[in-house]
Amino acid sequence: MAHCINGSVTWDDKYSCSLNAQCEEQNNVRQCYCKAGYHGDGKTCLQLTDCEDVYTAGFNESGIYTIKPTVGPGSPFLVYCNMADGGGWTVFQRRVNGSVDFYRNWTSYKEGFGQIVHEFWMCNDKLYYITNQDNYQIRIDLVDREGTPYFAEYDSFRINDEIDKYRLSAVGTYNGTAGVEQPLYGEDALKFQFNSFFSTYDKDNDMDTRHCAVDNQGAWWHSECCRSNLNGKYFASDVPYIKYCCGSYSTICWNNLPEPDHNIKYSEMKIRPVRD
Repeated sequence: MAHCINGSVTWDDKYSCSLNAQCEEQNNVRQCYCKAGYHGDGKTCLQLTDCEDVYTAGFNESGIYTIKPTVGPGSPFLVYCNMADGGGWTVFQRRVNGSVDFYRNWTSYKEGFGQIVHEFWMCNDKLYYITNQDNYQIRIDLVDREGTPYFAEYDSFRINDEIDKYRLSAVGTYNGTAGVEQPLYGEDALKFQFNSFFSTYDKDNDMDTRHCAVDNQGAWWHSECCRSNLNGKYFASDVPYIKYCCGSYSTICWNNLPEPDHNIKYSEMKIRPVRD
């Protein structure tokens, strides 16, 4: 049987392309190359299921990579990998300057929007595929308008599929600097949303008598309207600090930040498999 090797065809049965590779010409060299979402020498191709696999494969620069989760329809797709803080983080949300409108409908959040290197929401379906192939943790990085950074980590994180309204089905133990305890709200701002459905302005799935996604101008796993919402309205830096997590004056918020607590100018949400 003929096989592809070193730019020519060989009849050596000891060599053959991986089932996850294809024989093609790249940079004037014809040989076996791994398909998108895989990494290797063409004879052996390992599936890159998330940014942790990308990091383990030796890529330590933050940027755009192609992955192919084991859950889902099987098509590879682009993700942004953050290789800081230990590396291997798959980013699914980022807010920087308000250039992208996050007040969007169900379909937009289902399919994703924005620019993957700047402000964006990855895609609820893809977030479901990734978080249901392994046990994942989440890290949330926040920066307030004074430039003070905070972070929150939870040792488990998972969402369900669209049939279950992308329910937040796992939120683990909290660790970080963004969880100063407040008597009214408890230890952290995300754990309260555990088991909440995802809500958008055209699909009210929250547990509040109000329509939180409309009142807070942002889609989120709203349980009630006043705990956290990192997809809320972005206020320009020259606007006075808005001190509300809900209602018509609400903005991007994380209820447990030290005072002033609702003046977030940067957020990034990212996931990684739990490491031993």
